[in-house]
Amino acid sequence: MEPTPTNRKRNLDNPLTFTFGHEQLIIRRRYEVLSILNDFMIALWFLVGSVLFLFPSEEAAAIWLFIIGSFQFFVRPCLRLAAHIHLRRMPESEWQR
Repeated sequence: MEPTPTNRKRNLDNPLTFTFGHEQLIIRRRYEVLSILNDFMIALWFLVGSVLFLFPSEEAAAIWLFIIGSFQFFVRPCLRLAAHIHLRRMPESEWQR
């Protein structure tokens, strides 16, 4: 059965489920969740880095946290783009010759 565009979208949005005993963690819209987690980490790196700058002996660690946070600013648009672009393998029967 050939998946319709609606079925393809539904397949991309399938929730990711983790079971811990009697509890389940269900993650929907994975790319959006990754983007939110990335934003939290950026905020954490910059907050801790800013506090470390108050202590001259910790300046090198603060600089590294700012570098990590800056790299994660690069990751943000990559996650957003990945949410919109999906590669899928086509069966040989659909290849154009």
